Amino acid sequence: MRIGAHVRQDADPIGRGEDLGADIVQLFLSDPQKWQTPGEHPQTERILASDIDVVVHSPYVINVASLNNRIRMPSRKAVAEHAEAAARIGAIGLVVHGGHVRDGESIAAGIENWRKLFERRDDKGGFPVPILVENTAGGDLAMARYVDTIGRLWDAIGDHGAGFCLDTCHAWAAGEDLVDIVERVRSVTGRIDLVHLNNSRDEFGSARDRHANLTDGRIDPALLVSVAEAAGAPVVLETPADGIADDLDYLREHLPR
Repeated sequence: MRIGAHVRQDADPIGRGEDLGADIVQLFLSDPQKWQTPGEHPQTERILASDIDVVVHSPYVINVASLNNRIRMPSRKAVAEHAEAAARIGAIGLVVHGGHVRDGESIAAGIENWRKLFERRDDKGGFPVPILVENTAGGDLAMARYVDTIGRLWDAIGDHGAGFCLDTCHAWAAGEDLVDIVERVRSVTGRIDLVHLNNSRDEFGSARDRHANLTDGRIDPALLVSVAEAAGAPVVLETPADGIADDLDYLREHLPR
């Protein structure tokens, strides 16, 4: 099982991964809070030559589900641009949050917007890297907060090659029981391609997305290990930076390798 961590955008991702003894690193290719087109990564050759896998996280501003044209249209463009930039550095996928619609709007319409994203790219040969839809922590009108809604989303996009990223803090915050979360997610998606293994600073069902280090949060760390083991997918930690090395040591000690 490959394990690693999210690294700072302005850092040397491979160098940081080597320092941590990581098998995989996750990074942003632009400011996650802005609409920016990613350019060529200054360390592309080093990344491509490394044995460390790379996954790219898309900006938080993206909301493919939105019914607002001024959000949805740039979101579609941004997913395509970041997927192309991710492919240039040999990334194994692009993580994209499920997004949401607003009060009074239909979840079904948001799901339809996700379907259109994939269908329009199918006409161009698809995306150059897998799009990994990530579950989210809050919002009753979110596309990927609850497992049953994820199932509805997958009915629309599953046949288009979409992948799934399971975030444990998000599932906990959403009020989804982690004991059988892997089984329930797989029952509707058929797959889990990446795990964001994060503890939570907040109580179960809080809808708050505040990550904690593996042994410092509200979730039993043994339960987090069991989720990672059951998923059998690459694991990326998005925990506070000052404890990531200890988190990786904890996983190396408790996960079968």
